[in-house]
Amino acid sequence: MVKRQFDYEQKIKDLKGKLEELNDLSKNMQFDLSNEIEILEQKIQEDRETRYQNLEPWEKVLLSRNPERPGAVDYIAALCDDWVELHGDRCFSEDAAIIAGIGSFEGQPLTILGYRKGKNTKENLLFNFGMPNPEGYRKIERLLRQAEKFNRPVLTFIDTPGAYPGIGAEERGQAWSISKVLMTMASLKVPVLAVVTGEGGSGGALTLAVSDRLLMLSNAVFSVATPEACASILWKDLERVEEMAMAMKITAQDLFGLDIVDEIIAEPVGGAHLNYEATIAEVKTAIKKHLSDIIARDRDELLAERYRKLRNIGRFNE
Repeated sequence: MVKRQFDYEQKIKDLKGKLEELNDLSKNMQFDLSNEIEILEQKIQEDRETRYQNLEPWEKVLLSRNPERPGAVDYIAALCDDWVELHGDRCFSEDAAIIAGIGSFEGQPLTILGYRKGKNTKENLLFNFGMPNPEGYRKIERLLRQAEKFNRPVLTFIDTPGAYPGIGAEERGQAWSISKVLMTMASLKVPVLAVVTGEGGSGGALTLAVSDRLLMLSNAVFSVATPEACASILWKDLERVEEMAMAMKITAQDLFGLDIVDEIIAEPVGGAHLNYEATIAEVKTAIKKHLSDIIARDRDELLAERYRKLRNIGRFNE
């Protein structure tokens, strides 16, 4: 049976709870087991660290979808000063699944774009589970053009299962709005830095990933379609989703090896959701390094390099 949630941390929590009970019992019965318990706790921690260094791709998919992971809103709040959110596509409506605006990072004005998920049922419904409609992508397009006009570098945060596949979205031009953003990103005359913070799914994620530098958190995933969709389409068997996740090469480590990702940002043991401060500090360091590098580059050279990077994806030597 396919695992639908990553429950390893709960097992560790339960085990530590039993050790605490045993420690209390030993004190009450006046015999000391503190040394033995300390050895066991150390062994649990060592096994935990080893476990997270050797996660299966499907386990990383489940971790990347954890609703408690820090998202674009959290990173913007922690890293940016003078944040001003901008709304609407000037055509149809506002799309809450996309957060977009202007902020300052280390004194550098930026246009910042990201996907917004909820951390509970109410927020998920409000933000459509992080799945934008065409108006969301038109809002992205509008902000990209504005960034180019005012010579502001662009920073994006990616965490979405994909674009919303509803009938209304298709009627309003979902595919066209996505393709427009892809074309704009590819030729944008300002530096672009993208960070995959969780699940990067389908064309919805690709729109904000066309960049000069693409970074990924170590437990994030990035793919053209979800493993569930691929298993259903190719094998007609949803139970083979774990096998499909491995075959798709969607982890940060796989994509770094294929020269698609430029840097893997280490997460704390257990995942980004267990230590916001440590995760955000690592993300800040990586953004600062790569942003200063691409801002200093000649713009024509930067565009040419972006083009070469995109053209080299999928090229193999035999």
